[in-house]
Amino acid sequence: MSNTPFLWHNGRIKPWAEATVHVSAHALHYGSSVFEGERVYATPRGPAYFRLAEHTRRLFESAKVYEIAIPYTEAEINAACLEVIRANKMASAYVRPIVFRGAGGLGVLAKEGSPVDVTIMALEWGAYLGEAAERGADVCVSSWNRAAPNTFPSWAKAGGNYLSSQLIGQEARRGGYDEGIALGYNGLLSEGAGENLFLVKRGKLLTPTSSAGILAGITRDTVIELAHDLGLPVEERDLPREALYTADEVFMTGTAAEITPVRSVDRKSVGNGQPGPITRALREAFFGLFDGRTRDRWGWLTPVSTAVVHDREGSPYAEASA
Repeated sequence: MSNTPFLWHNGRIKPWAEATVHVSAHALHYGSSVFEGERVYATPRGPAYFRLAEHTRRLFESAKVYEIAIPYTEAEINAACLEVIRANKMASAYVRPIVFRGAGGLGVLAKEGSPVDVTIMALEWGAYLGEAAERGADVCVSSWNRAAPNTFPSWAKAGGNYLSSQLIGQEARRGGYDEGIALGYNGLLSEGAGENLFLVKRGKLLTPTSSAGILAGITRDTVIELAHDLGLPVEERDLPREALYTADEVFMTGTAAEITPVRSVDRKSVGNGQPGPITRALREAFFGLFDGRTRDRWGWLTPVSTAVVHDREGSPYAEASA
């Protein structure tokens, strides 16, 4: 991961080093931030965002849950995301929009009128789990569980939710694993520290339900759509821990992780210890979206150089120029 010269901060492009936040910011003390992770891929038509509109929509939905009023429209955020890629002249990127309560006094409840800051960063970032993305990850089931659904809203992509992920990931790394998998409050499978979870059993894709304390991932949704396109049955259901040990294939998904095969769980091999045929087929279909092998019939790609972003009334807000 490496910094870029510019980012978008509170309405304008500015040098990376100039985007500063006061130490009294509410988000620093109380975790009041929501964010997204997005990918820009190099394609034959130039750099293109993957599912930009869906990511921005979820950002606003997360903010709504926590009553954080974003001082921009969805169209303005989409336009800013495009602008930061052009400003940095990037062919591909990992993009992090973040909305957070700024410096407006301490107290668990932010004071009325407290500022809300918005920043969009674009970084050079390869495979989230490094070599594991190709060879397959070695994972463990964590001793840390995800919280119950009425503890905090897992569908909201909020900064505070990722304290749980840090504990899961730290435990995994201490044990020599690439990643950790959490059980839910009921002892059934939930998700990885930063990824959704899929199992393959007798040609069928199995994945924990969206009520299992998971983030309802956009890459997760992508995989389900691609599986249907390939004629693969998908079942969202409750899954016990032992399903990991008896699965034919296991893989994890996320914007950062993309589609990462799992080759072992708790030092037990998954299948033959190699990425399986269904995992490989889904990876090929997924990455084919960006090199033209898979037709984007869903309209998931937004080319940076030719995108026209519309506001909620349907009028053009900003047109990107090459």
